[in-house]
Amino acid sequence: MKKQVWLERLGFVCLFLFLVSLAITLTINFRPLYWFDVDHLNLLDYTSLTREELLKNYGLLLDFLNNPFASTLALPDFPMSEAGAGHFYDVKQLFLLNYAVMIVTLLPSIWFVNRLRQKQQQWRLIRPFQWGMILPLIFGFLMAVGFDRFFVTFHEIFFSNDDWLFNPATDPIINVLPETFFMHCFILFFVLIEVFFFAFYWWGKRGLKKNSIMKKRPTIPFL
Repeated sequence: MKKQVWLERLGFVCLFLFLVSLAITLTINFRPLYWFDVDHLNLLDYTSLTREELLKNYGLLLDFLNNPFASTLALPDFPMSEAGAGHFYDVKQLFLLNYAVMIVTLLPSIWFVNRLRQKQQQWRLIRPFQWGMILPLIFGFLMAVGFDRFFVTFHEIFFSNDDWLFNPATDPIINVLPETFFMHCFILFFVLIEVFFFAFYWWGKRGLKKNSIMKKRPTIPFL
């Protein structure tokens, strides 16, 4: 009995971690967001590059961050200091950690969801995901109050150095990766999380309603 309880708790944890890592994966690889911000934030005003050249460099940056076998970042149109390259390497490690979490939690999440479906216990997802949906709202409020402070705190938590404080003179790429772009990334991430959590909350409510209908249905004797 105790083993079953711990397995179910582990299933919940894996499902939450998988959904969070999936939302992160979709966000960091959603290139159309950057395409939009190039125009929306007038990023071409801060560089001599054409739109096509800028997007090419952004694509190469993402390729480096996503490729576990790439050890050197070299962008054709952006010189980079040692500290700047070091920060992108640190970011790369976070990318790979996120992918590792997503891969490791995938099968346990599928097992857990199938177990709930087979036992008709989807209703057990209602309360956890109901609480889970509050978290993006809280973080969204903190961002709305002051994204600058939120952004700084994020870097202080996830990075152990100050390499993320770019100098535009030595790392001009920061001119085309403004803070507002990252705010849009966070917004997209929290929206995705809210959608994922609501989907499982809705599935749990649907399962509860279905179970209630089944219990109320009169039993017809077999003749």
